Amino acid sequence: MTTFTIDLSPILQQSSSAHPVLTEDQFERLCAANPEIKLERTSTGELVIMSPTGGETGKDNAEIAADFVIWNRRTKLGVVFDSSTCFRLPHGGDRSPDVAWVEQSRWDALTLEQKRRFPPLCPDFVLELLAPSDNLSPIQAKMQEYLNNGLRLGWLLNPQDQQVEIYRPEQAVEILQAPETLSGEPILPGFTLNLDWFWK
Repeated sequence: MTTFTIDLSPILQQSSSAHPVLTEDQFERLCAANPEIKLERTSTGELVIMSPTGGETGKDNAEIAADFVIWNRRTKLGVVFDSSTCFRLPHGGDRSPDVAWVEQSRWDALTLEQKRRFPPLCPDFVLELLAPSDNLSPIQAKMQEYLNNGLRLGWLLNPQDQQVEIYRPEQAVEILQAPETLSGEPILPGFTLNLDWFWK
């Protein structure tokens, strides 16, 4: 999925930090007015426009998301979200992971209005799937942004290089070469993602 970052500083007012930003309210109104476009907002207020995924990436993402949904229905430990869900991160920015999971008590702590809008929290777990048209470095930066906002576990799947990058708080990124499985322990108790099919 190709992404484009747009600098809106020429048309935005200066914030208290002297940097022009797209505010939360402006971003939410922009998304509501353009529901057919997938948008994100960086922590510095830049607008990110994401193109639709191709067939292979969409198929793979659906297969992977289904495993999380099946596990979560069985365990009832939290809530699984698809790639169209936008989270309002605590330190700024609005991001949409390919797959996200939030522990049940954190989700239950939100008001109904917060649940209906962009949930104001960072997921406990996120998965990002690198598409053939993606550049790796912006996705890696996005994973670090999740960590800076409280992420407990993150997986970046890179089918082109047949690698998985594992992100955990206060730890170096772990890189695995074409692993057959990934364990979600202890954040996702009892969850194992089978990737044997993914690398073929």
